[in-house]
Amino acid sequence: MDKTNIKIKRYKNQKMMCEEDVVVCEHPLTFYINHHEFITLLCTPNNLCELAFGLLYSEGFIHHKDDVLETFLDVKEGICRIMIDKDIDIINRLHGKRVRTTGCGKGTIFYRMIDKLKAKKIKTDYKINKNIIFQMSKTLNQKSHLFLETGGVHASMLVKDNKTIAFSEDVGRHNTIDKVVGQAIIQEIDLKNTALFTTGRISSEMLLKTLKAKIPIIISRSAPTDLAVQLAKEYDVTLIGFARGERMNIYHDVKRVIL
Repeated sequence: MDKTNIKIKRYKNQKMMCEEDVVVCEHPLTFYINHHEFITLLCTPNNLCELAFGLLYSEGFIHHKDDVLETFLDVKEGICRIMIDKDIDIINRLHGKRVRTTGCGKGTIFYRMIDKLKAKKIKTDYKINKNIIFQMSKTLNQKSHLFLETGGVHASMLVKDNKTIAFSEDVGRHNTIDKVVGQAIIQEIDLKNTALFTTGRISSEMLLKTLKAKIPIIISRSAPTDLAVQLAKEYDVTLIGFARGERMNIYHDVKRVIL
């Protein structure tokens, strides 16, 4: 269940009323990889298998869906156990045990040199028309039903050949990217010629997730950080912010946008 009704007191028109409100669900989910506790995410309990695949892919544990040998998901207990065809002892020691929150405080996974070392420069001739950017930005908003009901989630969407191939909503903006990437991995879709649309602020972590998934274009209705712009320029990721209505800011790289 990704939402629930709760009783509230609502003050409106100079009156206090007893009503019900819809709020998004937020649950901790702890991932165990090859019996090693890896990370606890605070997330919306939907598309959790996709979240697992996307997380494993972005962290470099898998490169293909067949690298996952077995998955066990217990939503009630908040546990996801995954067996992969790889010895993760060394990587596990490098990462350590972590908790990632849905916000941007000390619980998030900060930019690390290990992330930068995993990243490779984007090389593709893929381009996207400005009209598709405007159209798909509207589509992202229209598909965000959980946001319209609760106002408490972010959304991400992958676009290929001018069509939506994956969509997700979650309390955590990072989780939305892992979920859509996980959907693509499960469906064996090549991400090199795709564009990622998202509602959240584009931080360095968000940019790195895009980069490690080999997605050449990231588009948000929100703002980027300076480090995200720096990384986009260094690794040639097309970075677009404030895509709203029929306007946008292209921070890098205009050559992939057909104007």
